[in-house]
Amino acid sequence: MNARAVQDDRDDCAPLIAAGLFLGAGLGGLIDGIVFHQILQWHHMLSSRIPPVTLVTANYNLIWDGLFHAVTWTFVAVGVALLFRAGRRRAMPWSGRFLLGAMLAGWGLFDIVEGVIDHLLLGVHHVRSGPDLVVWDLGFLIFGAALMLSGAAIACVPPEVRSGRRAAR
Repeated sequence: MNARAVQDDRDDCAPLIAAGLFLGAGLGGLIDGIVFHQILQWHHMLSSRIPPVTLVTANYNLIWDGLFHAVTWTFVAVGVALLFRAGRRRAMPWSGRFLLGAMLAGWGLFDIVEGVIDHLLLGVHHVRSGPDLVVWDLGFLIFGAALMLSGAAIACVPPEVRSGRRAAR
C-alpha cells in the first residue's frame, strides 16, 4: 500500500479520531478528579492557593472541583456526539484501534495541558503537596506524554500492518 493510501485511511478516520480525543480528554479528566481529588484527596482545584483547612475553604475548593468535573463531563458529551456523528458517515472505516489510540492520546493531552497550566504556570494545585511536589508534577507530565505517545503509536499503525499485509518495496 502506498503512502497516499495510508494518508487517505487516516483522513477517513479523522472524525473517529476527533471523537476519541474528546472522549479520552474527558474520561482522563474524570479519572484525575475522582482519584486525586476525591478518593486520595491529595489536592483540590485551588488547594495550593486556598488550602482546604476549614469547612469554608474546603467547600470553596469543592465548588471548583465540581466545575472541573463539569468541564470534563462536557468533553465526554462532545466526544459521544462526535462518535455518533462519525457513525452517520457512509464511508466511515470503524476502527477500535484508531478510537483507543485517540482516547489514550486525548487523556495524555489533557494531563499535559492541565499539568502545565494548573501545576506549573498557575500553581493552583500540585499532584501531591510536600517536599517532593515537583517530582509528582513531573511524573504526571511524563505519564501524560507516555499516554500521548502510546495512543499515537496505536492509532497510527499503517493499514498494511493492521491487516497483516506487507508493504510493497
